[in-house]
Amino acid sequence: MSKLIFGCGYLGRRVADRWRDAGDQVFVVTRDSDHARSFAKQGYTPIIADVVRPRSLVNLPAAETVLYAVGYDRHAGVSIHEVFASGLESVLDALPAGIGKLIYISSTGVYAQSQGEWVDEDSPCQPERNGGLACLAAERVLAAHRLGSRGIVLRLAGLYGAGRIPNAAEIRLNQPIAAPQHRYLNLIHVDDAASVVLAAAERAKPPRTYVVSDGHPVQRRAYYEELARLLGAPPPKFAPPPPDAPASVRAASDKRARSARMLAELGVTLQYPSYHEGLAAIVATERAERAETAPG
Repeated sequence: MSKLIFGCGYLGRRVADRWRDAGDQVFVVTRDSDHARSFAKQGYTPIIADVVRPRSLVNLPAAETVLYAVGYDRHAGVSIHEVFASGLESVLDALPAGIGKLIYISSTGVYAQSQGEWVDEDSPCQPERNGGLACLAAERVLAAHRLGSRGIVLRLAGLYGAGRIPNAAEIRLNQPIAAPQHRYLNLIHVDDAASVVLAAAERAKPPRTYVVSDGHPVQRRAYYEELARLLGAPPPKFAPPPPDAPASVRAASDKRARSARMLAELGVTLQYPSYHEGLAAIVATERAERAETAPG
């Protein structure tokens, strides 16, 4: 079986590793020749191309599954809309007709509910932030395309995992977190998100959309109180974010993401069913790694 991945980053790399370890041929698209050589040494088949340069998207394989998990690099000199929506459209136009499923990694940022409402796949999407607008535009590009009937949209909640716990440094240093404390966080551990991608490739019947969340939204204060407890740090402090900061725009959103469809249709058993298990595992692993590298 062959897989084709656009965006082999925090999530995409974990998916790539699992497919490779299962014996699949995994094609990985990268813009960088050094990265291509590194991927080749690790058992992948690299393709040098760029989603915002349509002419570079040539001779793409007719893979059984295509994963579009491209992140946004603010230093790349292009807009988030160009990467998410226009980039996806260029990829769709370049793919051969013989591909199987196409999985697009979207975001619960497509929802703008602000009163703590529960949202699911049928809830209205009226995003106000650029990221949510770009994700929704990409979803619509996929739905309207000739390959749209093969599309699976995964609307991911906030990814966390090893090396990615926002504001952990502030907690350790007892510095205030610039965010409101009484709004909901919707989360999914990156390893569980990778499991959902694999399950969608195997079991989803496109076209289909899934909210990907652990289904246990938590208010920000409770989340950081638990993190502080695990780190042996003082309780968290909060401060209003600056009006012009991205955190201020994010602060306007307040919703709870329901993942019932994902659990029912994809048959996923989450390794980290809530932030309690996820944070505990991350902190324990980091503590063990520090102990191994400590001198003496």
